[in-house]
Amino acid sequence: MPGPMARRIDVTGAGGVRLAAWEFGDPPKTDRASDPASSGSGAGDLPGVLLLHGLMGRASHWAATVRWLSARHRAVTLDQRGHGRSDKPPRAAYTREAYVEDVEAALEQLGLGPAVLIGHAMGALTAWQLAAKRSDLVRGLIICDMRASALGTASQHTWTEWFRAWPVPFATLADVRKWFGEDDPWVERPNPARGEFYAEVMAESPDGWRPVFEPEQMLRSRETWVYDAHWEELAQVRCPTLVVRGLDGELGRAEAQEMVRVLPNGQYAEVADAGHLVHYDQPEAWRAAIEPFLNTLGDA
Repeated sequence: MPGPMARRIDVTGAGGVRLAAWEFGDPPKTDRASDPASSGSGAGDLPGVLLLHGLMGRASHWAATVRWLSARHRAVTLDQRGHGRSDKPPRAAYTREAYVEDVEAALEQLGLGPAVLIGHAMGALTAWQLAAKRSDLVRGLIICDMRASALGTASQHTWTEWFRAWPVPFATLADVRKWFGEDDPWVERPNPARGEFYAEVMAESPDGWRPVFEPEQMLRSRETWVYDAHWEELAQVRCPTLVVRGLDGELGRAEAQEMVRVLPNGQYAEVADAGHLVHYDQPEAWRAAIEPFLNTLGDA
C-alpha cells in the first residue's frame, strides 16, 4: 500500500483466512492504545468508514479516496480474500457468504461499526448484503457501479475467455499499462486510468509480471453472484444509501434509478466522463458526488 500514512492491520476472516486491512490517519497515540474502541489507532472518536474494492481490485485502489476521508473519518480499506495482500488459500470458500462474513469480522475486530461502507462493483454487493444482514454495523452505504440484476451465463463465459486472452506474463509494467489501457479487446478507446488500475494488481515474478490474484479464484468468486438477482437484499437495506454510476459504466441509468426506488432510503448520483472505475477514473468528480451524501450522515 503506497504512502506513509497507511498502516496494516491483520484481520481474521471467515474460516480463519487472514485479511490485510489498511488504516489511513494519524499514527497510534500511546494514551489511547488501551482503549479497545480505538484499536490503538488514536482515531476511536472519529466515525468509521470501510472501503471495499471490486473483483481483481485491491485496497490501494482507494488510496486517493481514503486520504481525503481520513481528515474527518477513521478510514480503513480492506484487501478482500484472494486479493491484494490478503491470503489466497486454494481451498478457501469464495462464496458470497464468506465475503460478507469477512467484512462483518473486519468491522467487529477493528471496532469500526456502525460504519459507512463504500463499495465498488463486487465490493458494493458485499456491502449491501452485509447492510441487509447486520443493520447494527452499517449506518450508511455507497454503492459504486454495481448492478442488482442477474448477469447470466453468457457473462461468466465472456469473463472466462477474457482471462485466457491475457498475454501473461507481461515483460514490463509498461506492457501491462498498454495492454489494459489500449490493446485489450474490451477497451473501446484508449484508457490510461484502466492501464494504471491493472498495473497496481501485478507483481514481478521470475518470468515477468503476473496478477497478484489467481484468475481461477476470481471466476469462482464471480460465479457466486452473476446467476442471481440481488433486489431482495437491496430492499432490506435500511440505512441511507447512495447509488453512484459512471456515465459510461456497467450500471445503466434506468437500473440505477430502479435500485434507488427499491431502497427504503436511497439516493442517486452519476459521474460524467467516467467508466466502470469511477473512483479511479475521476477521483475529484467522485469525491464531489459522494461528499454531500456523507455530510448528511454527520460525523457522529
